[in-house]
Amino acid sequence: MSALWDILLTASFWAAAIRIASPLIFATMGELICERAGVLNLGIEGIMVIGAFSGWMAVYMGAGLWGGVVTAMLAGMLFGLLHATLTVPFGLSQHVVGLGVTLLATSTSYFAYRLILPEVTSPPRIEPFQPYEIPYLSEIPLLGPALFSQTPLTYAAFACAALVALVLYRTPLGLALRAAGESPAAVAAQGLSVTGLRMGAVIVGSGLMAVGGAFLTLSAFSSFFFEMVNGRGWICIALVVFGAWRPGKAVLGALLFAAFDALQIRLQQTPIGQVVPYQMFLMAPYILSILALIVMSRRAEVPAALMVPYRKGER
Repeated sequence: MSALWDILLTASFWAAAIRIASPLIFATMGELICERAGVLNLGIEGIMVIGAFSGWMAVYMGAGLWGGVVTAMLAGMLFGLLHATLTVPFGLSQHVVGLGVTLLATSTSYFAYRLILPEVTSPPRIEPFQPYEIPYLSEIPLLGPALFSQTPLTYAAFACAALVALVLYRTPLGLALRAAGESPAAVAAQGLSVTGLRMGAVIVGSGLMAVGGAFLTLSAFSSFFFEMVNGRGWICIALVVFGAWRPGKAVLGALLFAAFDALQIRLQQTPIGQVVPYQMFLMAPYILSILALIVMSRRAEVPAALMVPYRKGER
């Protein structure tokens, strides 16, 4: 028990948790925007992969770090456009299209990697974003090194969550997006385009998902390798439900999962790790997240028109 408290009371643990949560926050905000408008985007896993690859490749070819972020976002928006076109105006199954987008984006990334770097046995490394210490705030004991000594993309992740919450709950656009996921007929009655709102939400949301993937290559690992996203997209879908489709709660869910993940890595290096198989530690964050999801989802109110195609004139 003392070893556990020693871990929890260190700034390095919380700094790692915030760093692990950052890509999840980007992707969760993207998925939340889509679902709030009434579209389930199961393409998130593949879109994160294409974002990780395209951002890294852009920087490798000399575009600069922020150029890599923009490239990743544009790649994600392109696949979001494909997803939106098939599911919104054509009304195709959101499940099938989402899984298809995931397979297409993932395969495209791997094919492009082999095409551009055919002779490479290990992925080239780039110079990633470096931690930026905010003056004075980074000197606060415990909280300073954890919260205010992160990379610029981590600060951008939390700013993104705040912006999404502001737009959804404090602007006419946010009201229209939420209404598109609750009562699209009422939105159409006000003279607004349900198709336009939903397509815009999917495209923008997919761009944020891709930035979440780009975080892995531009701010965490500094190179691209296969399977690096490793199911984070599916976790983000669960985090949207955990957060009851609210940005603030979804961010807390991402931090909770990240804390579990950072904890299991450190517990493996304690005397407990010599007794308990390491597979148990790897499973722990997912098991705890599933339990938390079960508890929270009982009280969650699903957007009424989520996954329901809208055709003008129908009720």
